[in-house]
Amino acid sequence: MKTINVVAAIIKKDTKIFATARGYGEFKGRWEFPGGKIEANEDPKTALLREIKEELDIDINIHEHFIDISYTYPKFHLNMQCFICSLKDKEPILLEHEQALWLDASNLDSVNWLEADKPIVEKLKQYLH
Repeated sequence: MKTINVVAAIIKKDTKIFATARGYGEFKGRWEFPGGKIEANEDPKTALLREIKEELDIDINIHEHFIDISYTYPKFHLNMQCFICSLKDKEPILLEHEQALWLDASNLDSVNWLEADKPIVEKLKQYLH
């Protein structure tokens, strides 16, 4: 089974977290934290900065490592490193996602998260309180 190594940005603004709905592929319409694949010989933080620029046309500050996720989907295994981040200047522009929301601890469960993102959501509920 193929293993995919990815990074995800948990973009925080005040008490809210930025969530995105996939705009393409097998998981279209499901919710996730933005990010993407780590390229060969690429540092995870460099990959995260690149992916967020590609997906949302923004620059972010990476503050701290939050959680590592290991999850096996039917067709691949996912290793995901997640980081708490903040916006540097402007609001995100959706280039690859079909929808986005700023969610707080009380409504994190209001969207249909991808399975690998669910443990992140559970940890965020504690983190945001």
